[in-house]
Amino acid sequence: MRVEGVDLNLKFDEQGLIPAIAQDDRTGQVLMLAYMNRESLKQTLETGLVHYFSRERKKLWKKGETSGHLQHLRSLHFDCDLDALLLQVEQEGPACHTDRRACFFHKKDGTVEEEGGRGEWRKSAIFREIFDVILSRKDALESGREDPESLRPIPLQGGF
Repeated sequence: MRVEGVDLNLKFDEQGLIPAIAQDDRTGQVLMLAYMNRESLKQTLETGLVHYFSRERKKLWKKGETSGHLQHLRSLHFDCDLDALLLQVEQEGPACHTDRRACFFHKKDGTVEEEGGRGEWRKSAIFREIFDVILSRKDALESGREDPESLRPIPLQGGF
């Protein structure tokens, strides 16, 4: 298979599928595991929206086509044996059909993580999100898209 001008000998299984791990490109959190065939990989690369192959329904599907929880492909990596894919994505809304952020919420002790599959990821991700906002505001100010007056501190309620 040719990917972005490079011939790769990806190893699809006997059903023509390859495992694809979706990972949040900002936090590193593993969101889900699904499968792709050649056509879903082609559609993903052409559109920038992640497409998978449903083993249950036996058809191609665009992630979020009914829920609106799209995955935007940010980067694509192949493992050392070329038999698995890592898709770094920008996830809109929950990735899991259970309406959780990620599909990996069952813990080894048999409990279920109630934070929507976020847990420790949430703690580390909040600083990244705040930093991203700061950088975007700084860029807007430097480029003249933002008025310096709009960046004045906002008084917090409760006297803080």
